[in-house]
Amino acid sequence: MAFFRKLRTPDYDLFAPHAWYVPGVGGMFVLLGWLLVGAILAAVLQAVFTAIFGAEAGVEYGTLLSYPVMFIPPMIFARLASGRNTLFETGYKLDNAHFAPLGALPAALLVILATLAAAFCSDAFTSVLPPMPEWLAEALKQLTQGKVWVNFLCVSIFAPFFEEWLCRGMVLRGLLNHRRADGSRMRPEWAIVLSALFFAFIHLNPWQAIPAFLLGCIFGYVYWRTGSLRLTMLMHFANNTMALALGHTALFKDAESWLDVIPKGWYAAGFVVCGCILAAVLLAFRKIAIPTPQGNCDEIPAE
Repeated sequence: MAFFRKLRTPDYDLFAPHAWYVPGVGGMFVLLGWLLVGAILAAVLQAVFTAIFGAEAGVEYGTLLSYPVMFIPPMIFARLASGRNTLFETGYKLDNAHFAPLGALPAALLVILATLAAAFCSDAFTSVLPPMPEWLAEALKQLTQGKVWVNFLCVSIFAPFFEEWLCRGMVLRGLLNHRRADGSRMRPEWAIVLSALFFAFIHLNPWQAIPAFLLGCIFGYVYWRTGSLRLTMLMHFANNTMALALGHTALFKDAESWLDVIPKGWYAAGFVVCGCILAAVLLAFRKIAIPTPQGNCDEIPAE
Protein backbone atom coordinates (compact mmCIF):
# COMPACT_ATOMS: atom_id res chain seq x y z
CA MET A 1 0.00 0.00 0.00
CA ALA A 2 2.94 2.35 0.56
CA PHE A 3 3.70 2.25 -3.17
CA PHE A 4 0.26 3.56 -4.11
CA ARG A 5 0.13 6.02 -1.21
CA LYS A 6 3.40 7.60 -2.35
CA LEU A 7 2.07 8.21 -5.85
CA ARG A 8 -1.05 9.95 -4.47
CA THR A 9 0.63 13.35 -4.21
CA PRO A 10 -1.22 16.64 -3.76
CA ASP A 11 -2.59 18.16 -6.97
CA TYR A 12 -0.42 21.24 -6.65
CA ASP A 13 2.82 19.27 -6.38
CA LEU A 14 3.80 18.65 -10.00
CA PHE A 15 7.32 17.46 -9.27
CA ALA A 16 7.05 14.95 -6.40
CA PRO A 17 6.01 11.97 -8.57
CA HIS A 18 9.41 12.06 -10.30
CA ALA A 19 11.63 12.45 -7.22
CA TRP A 20 12.69 8.78 -6.91
CA TYR A 21 14.02 8.54 -10.45
CA VAL A 22 17.67 9.63 -10.26
CA PRO A 23 19.17 8.98 -13.70
CA GLY A 24 22.89 8.73 -14.37
CA VAL A 25 24.53 9.17 -17.76
CA GLY A 26 22.74 6.10 -19.12
CA GLY A 27 19.42 7.36 -17.82
CA MET A 28 20.09 10.72 -19.48
CA PHE A 29 20.26 8.96 -22.85
CA VAL A 30 17.11 7.02 -22.03
CA LEU A 31 15.29 10.30 -21.38
CA LEU A 32 16.68 11.65 -24.65
CA GLY A 33 15.33 8.59 -26.45
CA TRP A 34 11.86 9.13 -25.01
CA LEU A 35 12.09 12.80 -25.96
CA LEU A 36 12.78 11.74 -29.56
CA VAL A 37 9.73 9.48 -29.42
CA GLY A 38 7.76 12.48 -28.20
CA ALA A 39 9.17 14.61 -31.03
CA ILE A 40 7.92 12.07 -33.57
CA LEU A 41 4.47 12.03 -31.96
CA ALA A 42 4.47 15.84 -31.94
CA ALA A 43 5.40 15.98 -35.63
CA VAL A 44 2.58 13.58 -36.49
CA LEU A 45 0.12 15.60 -34.42
CA GLN A 46 1.17 18.85 -36.09
CA ALA A 47 0.87 17.26 -39.54
CA VAL A 48 -2.65 16.06 -38.73
CA PHE A 49 -3.58 19.47 -37.32
CA THR A 50 -2.25 21.16 -40.47
CA ALA A 51 -4.10 18.75 -42.73
CA ILE A 52 -7.39 19.45 -40.94
CA PHE A 53 -7.14 23.20 -40.35
CA GLY A 54 -4.75 24.32 -43.10
CA ALA A 55 -1.12 25.38 -43.35
CA GLU A 56 -1.60 28.81 -41.80
CA ALA A 57 -3.34 27.44 -38.71
CA GLY A 58 -0.74 24.67 -38.49
CA VAL A 59 2.07 27.21 -38.33
CA GLU A 60 0.27 29.55 -35.93
CA TYR A 61 -1.36 27.11 -33.53
CA GLY A 62 0.05 23.63 -34.16
CA THR A 63 2.98 24.19 -31.81
CA LEU A 64 0.59 24.88 -28.93
CA LEU A 65 -0.45 21.23 -29.14
CA SER A 66 2.69 19.55 -30.42
CA TYR A 67 5.25 21.14 -28.07
CA PRO A 68 3.82 19.78 -24.78
CA VAL A 69 3.19 16.40 -26.44
CA MET A 70 6.93 16.06 -27.09
CA PHE A 71 7.61 15.89 -23.34
CA ILE A 72 4.81 13.49 -22.42
CA PRO A 73 6.77 10.24 -23.11
CA PRO A 74 9.80 11.19 -20.92
CA MET A 75 7.48 12.46 -18.19
CA ILE A 76 5.48 9.23 -18.16
CA PHE A 77 8.66 7.14 -18.18
CA ALA A 78 10.20 9.15 -15.32
CA ARG A 79 7.03 8.89 -13.26
CA LEU A 80 6.79 5.12 -13.71
CA ALA A 81 10.49 4.65 -12.96
CA SER A 82 10.14 6.86 -9.87
CA GLY A 83 7.12 4.89 -8.69
CA ARG A 84 9.08 1.63 -8.90
CA ASN A 85 11.85 3.09 -6.75
CA THR A 86 9.80 4.56 -3.90
CA LEU A 87 10.09 1.48 -1.69
CA PHE A 88 13.84 0.93 -1.89
CA GLU A 89 15.61 4.08 -3.17
CA THR A 90 16.28 7.53 -1.74
CA GLY A 91 14.51 10.28 -3.63
CA TYR A 92 15.73 13.82 -4.26
CA LYS A 93 13.30 16.70 -4.54
CA LEU A 94 13.20 18.42 -7.92
CA ASP A 95 12.30 21.78 -6.42
CA ASN A 96 13.88 23.09 -3.22
CA ALA A 97 14.19 26.51 -1.62
CA HIS A 98 17.71 27.06 -0.29
CA PHE A 99 18.16 30.82 -0.64
CA ALA A 100 19.74 31.84 2.68
CA PRO A 101 21.38 34.25 3.29
CA LEU A 102 20.21 35.96 0.08
CA GLY A 103 16.48 35.39 0.48
CA ALA A 104 14.00 34.30 -2.19
CA LEU A 105 13.15 37.71 -3.66
CA PRO A 106 16.75 39.00 -3.91
CA ALA A 107 17.76 35.66 -5.43
CA ALA A 108 15.00 35.95 -8.02
CA LEU A 109 15.97 39.51 -8.95
CA LEU A 110 19.65 38.58 -9.15
CA VAL A 111 19.09 35.60 -11.45
CA ILE A 112 16.93 37.66 -13.81
CA LEU A 113 19.73 40.22 -14.01
CA ALA A 114 22.33 37.49 -14.54
CA THR A 115 20.25 35.82 -17.25
CA LEU A 116 19.81 39.01 -19.26
CA ALA A 117 23.51 39.80 -18.91
CA ALA A 118 24.48 36.28 -20.01
CA ALA A 119 22.11 36.45 -22.98
CA PHE A 120 23.83 39.61 -24.17
CA CYS A 121 27.30 38.10 -23.71
CA SER A 122 26.35 34.91 -25.59
CA ASP A 123 25.61 37.04 -28.65
CA ALA A 124 29.37 37.52 -29.08
CA PHE A 125 29.75 33.79 -29.72
CA THR A 126 26.83 33.37 -32.11
CA SER A 127 27.76 36.50 -34.09
CA VAL A 128 30.86 34.73 -35.48
CA LEU A 129 28.80 31.87 -36.91
CA PRO A 130 27.88 31.84 -40.61
CA PRO A 131 24.46 33.25 -41.52
CA MET A 132 21.53 31.18 -40.33
CA PRO A 133 19.84 29.14 -43.08
CA GLU A 134 16.74 30.86 -44.40
CA TRP A 135 14.41 28.02 -43.45
CA LEU A 136 15.66 28.03 -39.85
CA ALA A 137 15.48 31.81 -39.60
CA GLU A 138 11.90 31.68 -40.82
CA ALA A 139 11.01 28.92 -38.35
CA LEU A 140 12.44 30.90 -35.43
CA LYS A 141 10.63 34.03 -36.57
CA GLN A 142 7.38 32.10 -36.31
CA LEU A 143 8.18 31.48 -32.64
CA THR A 144 8.96 35.12 -31.84
CA GLN A 145 7.10 37.23 -34.40
CA GLY A 146 3.73 35.52 -34.82
CA LYS A 147 0.63 36.07 -32.69
CA VAL A 148 1.82 37.43 -29.36
CA TRP A 149 -0.31 35.22 -27.11
CA VAL A 150 0.64 32.05 -29.03
CA ASN A 151 4.33 32.94 -28.94
CA PHE A 152 4.11 33.80 -25.24
CA LEU A 153 2.55 30.47 -24.31
CA CYS A 154 5.04 28.43 -26.34
CA VAL A 155 8.23 30.42 -25.74
CA SER A 156 7.74 31.92 -22.28
CA ILE A 157 5.54 29.34 -20.52
CA PHE A 158 5.86 25.90 -22.12
CA ALA A 159 9.61 26.02 -22.89
CA PRO A 160 10.75 27.12 -19.39
CA PHE A 161 8.49 24.61 -17.65
CA PHE A 162 9.13 21.49 -19.74
CA GLU A 163 12.79 22.10 -20.59
CA GLU A 164 13.75 22.95 -17.02
CA TRP A 165 11.89 19.92 -15.73
CA LEU A 166 13.92 17.77 -18.10
CA CYS A 167 17.36 19.43 -18.16
CA ARG A 168 17.71 20.57 -14.55
CA GLY A 169 15.00 18.71 -12.63
CA MET A 170 15.73 15.30 -14.12
CA VAL A 171 19.12 15.30 -15.88
CA LEU A 172 21.19 17.59 -13.63
CA ARG A 173 19.55 16.42 -10.38
CA GLY A 174 20.16 12.86 -11.50
CA LEU A 175 23.79 13.39 -12.50
CA LEU A 176 24.50 15.11 -9.19
CA ASN A 177 22.93 12.40 -7.00
CA HIS A 178 23.18 9.16 -8.98
CA ARG A 179 25.46 6.62 -7.31
CA ARG A 180 27.73 4.56 -9.53
CA ALA A 181 28.29 0.85 -8.89
CA ASP A 182 31.28 1.70 -6.67
CA GLY A 183 29.21 4.18 -4.64
CA SER A 184 30.87 7.28 -6.08
CA ARG A 185 29.09 10.25 -7.64
CA MET A 186 29.90 12.60 -10.49
CA ARG A 187 31.75 15.81 -9.67
CA PRO A 188 29.31 18.75 -9.66
CA GLU A 189 31.18 20.74 -12.31
CA TRP A 190 31.01 17.82 -14.72
CA ALA A 191 27.34 17.28 -13.98
CA ILE A 192 26.60 20.95 -14.69
CA VAL A 193 28.56 20.93 -17.96
CA LEU A 194 27.05 17.62 -19.12
CA SER A 195 23.51 18.79 -18.40
CA ALA A 196 24.25 22.04 -20.27
CA LEU A 197 25.47 20.01 -23.26
CA PHE A 198 22.22 18.03 -23.11
CA PHE A 199 20.29 21.31 -23.02
CA ALA A 200 22.26 22.58 -26.02
CA PHE A 201 21.81 19.35 -27.97
CA ILE A 202 18.01 19.33 -27.79
CA HIS A 203 17.97 22.72 -29.57
CA LEU A 204 19.39 20.93 -32.64
CA ASN A 205 21.20 23.87 -34.26
CA PRO A 206 24.38 25.81 -33.36
CA TRP A 207 22.69 29.23 -33.47
CA GLN A 208 20.57 28.21 -30.48
CA ALA A 209 22.84 25.51 -29.02
CA ILE A 210 25.78 27.81 -28.22
CA PRO A 211 23.79 30.30 -26.11
CA ALA A 212 21.80 27.36 -24.68
CA PHE A 213 25.05 25.76 -23.47
CA LEU A 214 26.29 28.98 -21.88
CA LEU A 215 22.95 29.68 -20.23
CA GLY A 216 22.64 26.02 -19.27
CA CYS A 217 25.90 26.24 -17.30
CA ILE A 218 24.56 29.28 -15.41
CA PHE A 219 21.16 27.70 -14.82
CA GLY A 220 22.93 24.57 -13.63
CA TYR A 221 25.14 26.50 -11.21
CA VAL A 222 22.10 28.24 -9.70
CA TYR A 223 20.27 24.91 -9.42
CA TRP A 224 23.26 23.28 -7.75
CA ARG A 225 23.49 26.08 -5.18
CA THR A 226 19.75 26.47 -4.45
CA GLY A 227 18.06 23.27 -5.62
CA SER A 228 15.28 25.54 -6.89
CA LEU A 229 13.67 24.44 -10.14
CA ARG A 230 11.28 27.37 -9.98
CA LEU A 231 14.28 29.71 -9.95
CA THR A 232 15.76 28.20 -13.11
CA MET A 233 12.32 28.31 -14.72
CA LEU A 234 12.25 32.02 -13.90
CA MET A 235 15.67 32.45 -15.53
CA HIS A 236 14.51 30.57 -18.61
CA PHE A 237 11.34 32.68 -18.68
CA ALA A 238 13.39 35.91 -18.49
CA ASN A 239 15.66 34.86 -21.36
CA ASN A 240 12.86 33.70 -23.64
CA THR A 241 10.59 36.63 -22.88
CA MET A 242 13.39 39.07 -23.68
CA ALA A 243 13.90 37.31 -27.03
CA LEU A 244 10.16 37.43 -27.63
CA ALA A 245 9.96 41.13 -26.80
CA LEU A 246 12.88 41.92 -29.10
CA GLY A 247 11.31 39.84 -31.86
CA HIS A 248 8.22 42.06 -31.71
CA THR A 249 10.31 45.26 -31.76
CA ALA A 250 10.72 46.81 -35.22
CA LEU A 251 14.40 47.60 -34.66
CA PHE A 252 15.28 43.95 -33.97
CA LYS A 253 12.95 42.08 -36.34
CA ASP A 254 15.60 41.58 -39.04
CA ALA A 255 18.68 41.71 -36.79
CA GLU A 256 20.79 38.59 -36.29
CA SER A 257 23.06 40.12 -33.65
CA TRP A 258 23.24 43.10 -31.33
CA LEU A 259 26.02 44.30 -33.63
CA ASP A 260 23.35 44.94 -36.26
CA VAL A 261 21.69 47.58 -34.10
CA ILE A 262 24.38 49.13 -31.88
CA PRO A 263 27.91 50.43 -32.68
CA LYS A 264 30.90 48.20 -31.98
CA GLY A 265 32.19 50.45 -29.22
CA TRP A 266 28.93 50.35 -27.30
CA TYR A 267 28.69 46.62 -27.97
CA ALA A 268 32.13 46.02 -26.43
CA ALA A 269 31.29 48.20 -23.43
CA GLY A 270 28.02 46.34 -22.97
CA PHE A 271 29.84 43.01 -23.10
CA VAL A 272 32.25 44.10 -20.35
CA VAL A 273 29.48 45.49 -18.15
CA CYS A 274 27.30 42.40 -18.58
CA GLY A 275 30.28 40.15 -17.87
CA CYS A 276 30.93 42.00 -14.62
CA ILE A 277 27.25 41.79 -13.64
CA LEU A 278 27.23 38.07 -14.32
CA ALA A 279 30.38 37.48 -12.28
CA ALA A 280 29.03 39.53 -9.37
CA VAL A 281 25.76 37.59 -9.29
CA LEU A 282 27.49 34.22 -9.41
CA LEU A 283 29.78 35.31 -6.58
CA ALA A 284 26.72 36.35 -4.56
CA PHE A 285 25.31 32.82 -4.93
CA ARG A 286 28.52 31.39 -3.48
CA LYS A 287 27.26 32.68 -0.13
CA ILE A 288 24.58 29.97 -0.15
CA ALA A 289 25.88 27.03 1.85
CA ILE A 290 25.66 23.55 0.36
CA PRO A 291 25.54 20.56 2.73
CA THR A 292 27.44 18.20 0.41
CA PRO A 293 29.36 18.60 -2.86
CA GLN A 294 26.22 17.34 -4.62
CA GLY A 295 24.33 20.55 -3.85
CA ASN A 296 21.01 21.47 -2.31
CA CYS A 297 18.57 18.80 -3.46
CA ASP A 298 16.78 17.59 -0.33
CA GLU A 299 16.67 13.84 0.21
CA ILE A 300 13.37 11.97 0.52
CA PRO A 301 13.74 8.59 2.24
CA ALA A 302 12.32 5.42 0.75
CA GLU A 303 9.23 3.98 2.45
